[in-house]
Amino acid sequence: MRIKLSFTALALAFGLGLAQAAPLDKSECIAPAKPGGGFDLTCKLAQSGLLDGKYISTPMRVTYMPGGIGAVAMNAIAAQRPAEDNTIVAFSGGSLFNIAQGKFGRYNENDVRWLAGIGTDYGALMVAESSPLKSLADLAAAIKADPRKVVFGAGGTVGSQDWMKAALIAKAAGLDPKGMRFVAFEGGGEGLTALQGGHIQVLSGDASEAEEHIKAGAKIRVLAVLADKRLEGGLASVPTAKEQGMDVEWPIIRGFYMGPKVSDADYKVWVDTFAKMMATPEFGKLRAERSLYPFAMTGTEFDAYVKKQVAAYRKVAADVGLNVAK
Repeated sequence: MRIKLSFTALALAFGLGLAQAAPLDKSECIAPAKPGGGFDLTCKLAQSGLLDGKYISTPMRVTYMPGGIGAVAMNAIAAQRPAEDNTIVAFSGGSLFNIAQGKFGRYNENDVRWLAGIGTDYGALMVAESSPLKSLADLAAAIKADPRKVVFGAGGTVGSQDWMKAALIAKAAGLDPKGMRFVAFEGGGEGLTALQGGHIQVLSGDASEAEEHIKAGAKIRVLAVLADKRLEGGLASVPTAKEQGMDVEWPIIRGFYMGPKVSDADYKVWVDTFAKMMATPEFGKLRAERSLYPFAMTGTEFDAYVKKQVAAYRKVAADVGLNVAK
């Protein structure tokens, strides 16, 4: 009689064991947008950090899943790919703001495993270099004198993250955000052109975006950064909104989550790896090259941070009359 034994059976019989694929092997990062832009940048920052630090032996694959500032990707991971231990998904503060408004459909902040925050940006308000507005006090005075003459602009529609930054400042200045004159642009580039051309008076955007524009020769001035303290680098001299009497902050976190059914053991491998990677000066350099500011948080601490942030977004959105998720 001939007996055929598979390699698996032989391994079990002789106690050899089988090599199991580790969660970092053949890893994938989903960028919930088309190539280019913040989600792509976030995935490629992780890709570079992990490979350069030798935490992975082959480059992480970056795939693109556009739709709803992350809504399509979250629905895919939560419903169709919940246990993939080698897949991470990029998200931003804009994603969390949309979750707070119920724009991710049936899924919310409780339906995925939040992995790590790897960097942050902050909201910023810009004016043309020739503008008579030198501070938020000047802006508040101009709004109160004649709200019709102060036109805000941003790369996004009413209810978007950039609109929200402008709305909070307008509200702090005593203006009903619904009465704010606002022009929506397809992107920050169009808004910058309109600002320099005098078609709008204030541009709501990101601090890193403003710094890059100034480096490139744009004739603009940053009135305030919406951070908890002054930023490092080229905008170190720009005061925060809080310093100018307006209690407004808008951090724009960038990070990753995983499927809800990824095992605790595999999740811990990712958490520990990101924590080690982000503690190195080499990663700090990679982050700065991508115009992100320091932020590093992982695991349960990060999970709590995200949920607290979404709750805060629900409150501020409701305060300016936007619909929010129950």
